[in-house]
Amino acid sequence: LALATAGSAGATAGPIGPLPRGQVTTLTTPRGSRVSVVLPKGAKGRSWRQARTVNGAVLREVTEANVGATVVIVFKAVRAGSAKVVYALTRGETAKAYASVTYKVTVR
Repeated sequence: LALATAGSAGATAGPIGPLPRGQVTTLTTPRGSRVSVVLPKGAKGRSWRQARTVNGAVLREVTEANVGATVVIVFKAVRAGSAKVVYALTRGETAKAYASVTYKVTVR
């Protein structure tokens, strides 16, 4: 289980525009494992949203839960390959991103 610290992802919101530079975390995990992304809950009306499509052939979201002051999103590594998981901090469902985090995941 890999934890990446960096909000909830909005599934029906419109697309997010250009992303500011943000934290990039790189990790490698075996097929069949779980990868957890931990994001702090947004403040001042802001929330973390999934900013880009995840390669579903490599990673599949399993669950998402509010845990204390964080949101935990768990993915299952389903096939060898690479995938990026990108989140952006937005106000509501607007396209403007105030911050971003990227997780580059390699599944072996």
